[in-house]
Amino acid sequence: MATLVLGTIGTLVGGPIGGALGALVGRGIDSSVIGGNGREGPRLKDLAVTTSSYGQPLPRHFGRMRVAGSVIWATDLVENRESEGGGKGRPKTTTYSYSISFAVALASRPIAEVGRIWADGNLLRGAAGDLKTGGTMRLYRGHGDQRPDPLIAAAQGDGCPAFRGCAYVVFEDLDLADFGNRIPALTFEVIADSGGVALADVIEPLVPDAAGAVALPGLGGYSYEGGSLRGSLETIDSLFPLAGDCAGAQLTIASGDPPAQSAMLLPEPVVVPGDGDDTGSSGPEYERDAGHPDVPGSLRYYDSERDYQPGLQRSDPGGDAGRTLEFPGMLSPDDARALIDALNTRAQGSRDRLSLRVAEVNPAIGPGALVRVPDIDGLWRIESWEWDQDGVALELRRHMTMRLAPSPGDAGTPSRPVDSAPSPTLLRAFELPWEGMGDSSDPPIYAAVSAPGPGWRGAALYLDRAGALEDLGPADRRRAVTGVLAAMLPPSPARLLERGATLAVDLAGADMVLGSASAEALATGVNRLLIGEEIVQFSSAARESDYRWRLEGLLRGRGATEAAAATGHPAGAPVTLLDTALTPLAIDRALHAQPPVIAAIGRAEDDPVMATVESFGRARRPLAPVHPRSRVLPSGALALEWTRRARGAWRWLPEVDAPLVEEAERYRVGVGPFASPLESWETAEPHLTLEASRHAALSAEAPGAPVWVRQIGSFAASDPLPLCTLD
Repeated sequence: MATLVLGTIGTLVGGPIGGALGALVGRGIDSSVIGGNGREGPRLKDLAVTTSSYGQPLPRHFGRMRVAGSVIWATDLVENRESEGGGKGRPKTTTYSYSISFAVALASRPIAEVGRIWADGNLLRGAAGDLKTGGTMRLYRGHGDQRPDPLIAAAQGDGCPAFRGCAYVVFEDLDLADFGNRIPALTFEVIADSGGVALADVIEPLVPDAAGAVALPGLGGYSYEGGSLRGSLETIDSLFPLAGDCAGAQLTIASGDPPAQSAMLLPEPVVVPGDGDDTGSSGPEYERDAGHPDVPGSLRYYDSERDYQPGLQRSDPGGDAGRTLEFPGMLSPDDARALIDALNTRAQGSRDRLSLRVAEVNPAIGPGALVRVPDIDGLWRIESWEWDQDGVALELRRHMTMRLAPSPGDAGTPSRPVDSAPSPTLLRAFELPWEGMGDSSDPPIYAAVSAPGPGWRGAALYLDRAGALEDLGPADRRRAVTGVLAAMLPPSPARLLERGATLAVDLAGADMVLGSASAEALATGVNRLLIGEEIVQFSSAARESDYRWRLEGLLRGRGATEAAAATGHPAGAPVTLLDTALTPLAIDRALHAQPPVIAAIGRAEDDPVMATVESFGRARRPLAPVHPRSRVLPSGALALEWTRRARGAWRWLPEVDAPLVEEAERYRVGVGPFASPLESWETAEPHLTLEASRHAALSAEAPGAPVWVRQIGSFAASDPLPLCTLD
């Protein structure tokens, strides 16, 4: 502002020359008030995001840092179109998804590894190296012998660069469904060096002949983004004091804060005789700066406990509470607190200055070295030295060390995305009895897709056609509740609520939950489990351990699965909760003489999980009749009767017969084995009478043979119902 005002006044008073002089004076005032425009080295900034700007500098990273990188190559969006439904009354739905392939440059020096990757603030890649969405990633570490990426080479041809000396990653077919069908804002955890930051690595490419074997304790990461080496060294020197010595054949940078035990005793100061009236120098000259040292009271840095987000630590010894030192390095909260405390401690001692001259030249005494001065208390650090005809002139400042243990740092309560371990996809496919909704000739098949852990991100389902996978659409994003029987489940007649019956089940995930229900709720169909081929309902559920559940109050053989209830189930039999997390599958049954095979591929998995559809065709099979009745008439004839049941008609309403779901009502009555009966008859009524002569002949031919009935439906025959045995 002073530059503008004084330049204008000078022009009005003295013309162009006056304007130039006024602007020169104004710049001096502005510089003293608001600072100059010189380069101050790298500064801390909030986390940047991935960009693709021409000419953007590519930093050199040391230790561990979270960086944005720059997109250096990308394809167009690839559109994937999927259609579902459209048959037998179901509307056809077309969904679109997009993916893209691109490369991101990370560093202009070789790196060791890439750890976690964040996309729009959420984890795209976990600490275990697992991608949370579909696609693949390849890392090129930036060595001089790296080969071109095959995907980029296929697109660019012979002119494809290998980007040697540049570390970069390539994403191939990255699924963009979670990011609004755009490339997300990416940040990468770059692990450049496994042993932390070495000062020699920072300065060596810029000053090849320099030596800088200086330890930087606690500094876990640092990025050099270009500019002068002096600016970066000044930034590091703010927390890790450095001492430069150019007296020899090369620039040597040493620690400006050596350990106290390294302090050497200086020789006695020399007296320089005066010239004429000058009495000369009689010994050390002591000075003390007035006022308090101008040092910051807090430190802002990249916090390792906050996923490299900026953190803030305040100093105990004091400092200017209104000033904050911004340091673009990665530190832990404890190390950051110790560094800002040490900075303020050093500042308290640096107010004392000492000038003296010695006659001896000791090569070990140079800038940054700690010394003791004869007859003067404390430790002193050499700021500079100069050799002239009267000896070696030394400028010293008092050195103070931390006398108390530093206070621990506090990272606050950072909000960090959950990095769930990758969970493999679990798959079970089955056909359930028809429930009376929709087309009775095409009841759905279901897939129960799940995973042991909550980090599962869904899966795509396919129908296996002799090795070729036909898309069936995505599975429900909710994990199905699945597990296995922990102990054998005995057979049951499946007639009444078995209040004392129990079963133990081990669920696939510790976070999966089963709930209790009243008898009224059971009547509405809740708490149904598919165990093997039997549907079981339970009224009470209690957790016994992380995975083990104890279920009591069982209703067995639900949905006309009493035949499976009569055989029981061994330990290890699959268990699936029948709820809305199941995914219905549209499969053309006419194309499958054998049970079809379903494949599921998780969003971050390479290999599919296969499962054969269990109980294939069961939903279209008629239910076995019930209530068998038989009697021998006075004439010797055998009268047989039964009651019809219907698929989907689970509730027996009073005064209403079971509906006829099949095309016609037909039954087959047989004598002897079910597969090869001695004789059989068909009838269109739920009863049949064997003539007395035929009854007597069959009883003589096969005494004790069973007499049974099966309902013949539109697509199959029911299980047999035993009616009686021949005398």
